[in-house]
Amino acid sequence: MGKKDKLLARLKSKPKDFTFAETEALLEYLGYVRNDKGKTSGSRIAFKNPQHRTIMLHKPHPRKELLEYQVKELISTLKEEGLL
Repeated sequence: MGKKDKLLARLKSKPKDFTFAETEALLEYLGYVRNDKGKTSGSRIAFKNPQHRTIMLHKPHPRKELLEYQVKELISTLKEEGLL
């Protein structure tokens, strides 16, 4: 099982400690590119993929983990796009 498969399996288990770095790595494996939207975007990060809809996330700070609703939304979006 490769790193991508491990991250997908971990995400599917709805962990309470899924980090933004893990999210970013997983989305990169799935063909998404991070787009910070310029200097004034603040903590809003867009992940773009020409074949799928854009995923918008708030980068958590000061913590590193996504909130529970963010994990659920990410799972839902990836399922809708046929990636999970």
